[in-house]
Amino acid sequence: MSKAWLHIVGIGEDGLHGLLPATRAVVEAAEVIVGGDRHHKLAVNSSAERIFWPSPFNAIIDLLRSLKGRRVVVLATGDPLWFSVGARIGREIDPAEIVYHPQLSAFQLAAARMGWSLADLETLTVHGRPVEQMIAFIQPLARLLILTTGSDTPDQIAKFLTDRGFGRSPMTVLSEMGGPNEARFDGVAENWDHEVPPFNTLAVDCVADPQAALLPRVPGLADHLFSHDGTMTKQEVRAVTLAKLMPMRGALLWDIGTGCGSVAVEWMRGARYARAIGIEPRADRRAMAAENALALGAPRLELIDGVVPEALEGLEAPDAVFIGGGLSPEVFDAAWAALRPLGRLVCNAVTLESEANLLDLHNARGGDLVKLSVARADPVGDLTGWRPMMPVTQWSLIKR
Repeated sequence: MSKAWLHIVGIGEDGLHGLLPATRAVVEAAEVIVGGDRHHKLAVNSSAERIFWPSPFNAIIDLLRSLKGRRVVVLATGDPLWFSVGARIGREIDPAEIVYHPQLSAFQLAAARMGWSLADLETLTVHGRPVEQMIAFIQPLARLLILTTGSDTPDQIAKFLTDRGFGRSPMTVLSEMGGPNEARFDGVAENWDHEVPPFNTLAVDCVADPQAALLPRVPGLADHLFSHDGTMTKQEVRAVTLAKLMPMRGALLWDIGTGCGSVAVEWMRGARYARAIGIEPRADRRAMAAENALALGAPRLELIDGVVPEALEGLEAPDAVFIGGGLSPEVFDAAWAALRPLGRLVCNAVTLESEANLLDLHNARGGDLVKLSVARADPVGDLTGWRPMMPVTQWSLIKR
């Protein structure tokens, strides 16, 4: 016998009339309907008790649990499991107790309006999230569909595009799709000046100028793209470091001695929803790391003022650890103990003292020990020669 008592119903601008007959019957038979003001206006033909989203929104789970035993419907926009409330509820309430009723999502409607293939574009949301996180997806020839956070969001994104040399990118705002008040606004990023409704979906067709900034999501961004004081993991070494750390979807990195945040930022850019905590005792470097995170599309970088190993206590267990500064046997022991199974740990050393620590740890723990030497071509008078960078000793291992 089904345990389901909670129905999460996707609804569009056409309201109850756009629902399948069986789904409409569920809504009409509900004792309680939960949703936002807009959702309730779209489902007016029901005598159910009406409850609006709680504030703070995190209270939604306790609210729903208090309603168990009644016929409960939660209304969501479009597909409840695609950047919507359904996923949040499903993480906290047994999925066996939930029935989902999907409707066409804003992405599907927008792709149809634009004539774009969903398989060949990026679907993003900045609704209730930092708008800067879309910066990581600005690429030549990329097509983006973005759920926005308000009427000002397209202006912000137009500026991001223009500042990075993508000002010629066509932009289209679509609002109230599928309803009687559907509207469309077309323009180009560099001269975008439309006033648009607050609830909208933005389509961007990225067009790069010849001098556009190239910001690939694979590791190894140019050093000059970061604000730094000269002490940072340089481009070539950073690329190798990230390859060993292996960014993965939703995974958490501890960046110990984060400095300007170059490794943490590239980790977060390298995989969808990758997270990072940077531990850095110097306020000026934390400020640079925060600036770099915003500029390069990783605004959720968490920065901690602290000295290791004490600063590691109580942090969420990581999937990867990078030790770029402050290495000691005590720091390694604390990080290794916290690291999840199959977690990756990478230590870089440039001083003889730190290298000696790595040799001892390698002898005791195994793993891979390599010496990275990089030289860049540089002017020597009227000629060109190789200017070597400080060699880096790198130790890496996986927790089995």
